[in-house]
Amino acid sequence: MGLEKAVVIHRRTGLDELIRRHATLSQVRFYLESRGESFENYVAADSAYKDGMKKTLAGIPRGMRIEQVEKEFLGTYQFSDKDLIIVAGDDGLLVNTAKYAQAQPVIFVNTDTERFDGVLASCTPTEFEMLAKSYLGEPWALEYHTMAEAQLEDGQVLYALNDLFIGKRNHSSSRYTIKHIGKSEKQSTSGIIVSTGTGSSGWLTSIIRGARGIVDALEEKVEERKNEALFPYDAPYLVYSVREPFSSKITGTKLVYGKVCDSQPLEIVSHMPENGIIFSDGIENDCLEFTAGKKVTIQPAKMQVGIVKLKKGTT
Repeated sequence: MGLEKAVVIHRRTGLDELIRRHATLSQVRFYLESRGESFENYVAADSAYKDGMKKTLAGIPRGMRIEQVEKEFLGTYQFSDKDLIIVAGDDGLLVNTAKYAQAQPVIFVNTDTERFDGVLASCTPTEFEMLAKSYLGEPWALEYHTMAEAQLEDGQVLYALNDLFIGKRNHSSSRYTIKHIGKSEKQSTSGIIVSTGTGSSGWLTSIIRGARGIVDALEEKVEERKNEALFPYDAPYLVYSVREPFSSKITGTKLVYGKVCDSQPLEIVSHMPENGIIFSDGIENDCLEFTAGKKVTIQPAKMQVGIVKLKKGTT
């Protein structure tokens, strides 16, 4: 396969963050306990994560160079096609990495199965060595995930594994013109969410559940609804949903939900003099400016994220 280097993406633990802020463990303990928080829980989570990291690093094939990259440096790190990309942490860290790894396969190690859901995980730390050997020897499979792409007219592009947000930075009234499937409408809303299948269980589901809950309460209904917002990871389309649309003499509420595909992209023109942005996967500081007059086209990205999995029956 010609891989030369293992790039391990990791993050600071909650305890690491607190030590950065308060300098010493004793000061961290005082800070937490004075606020009724458990110092021991932070220590246990820190220990579990670092133990998982240690096992993961030990499972990297011998002779392969290792480089560790902290989450905060992902935006400036240049991956090579000869890198074995390993994400060691939780689902959020995988999401943060995906847009930078782009088309390269990723092994996602859930380093703490007691605390992290690891819905998209390739393996646990104890399984990693076997998966890494399989990956180099070929009996492995890729689980593909569609990404969203937002492209401005000047060529700037932002990718998302979960979802895109288009609107005001402070989530106040966002003004723009939305165009989809031959229809156009000026809107004043709290912003637009465009979700992939991977992200459909998150922000998109929350919006739909909230809307349904309000309607059910108004109609005095009490019923259990299945999650109809979910769609497959590799679906060749995205779904957009408008948050809190406001109807007025010049703004409408008709284009509030729909599917976005290659042949039916979503186009948005900003009418926001300031603070208009587009960000992906919950990271506001990694964004595109979207101020008055700028136009963005949103559609499924041509590349997909491939998460490495052991083939069924592999032992």
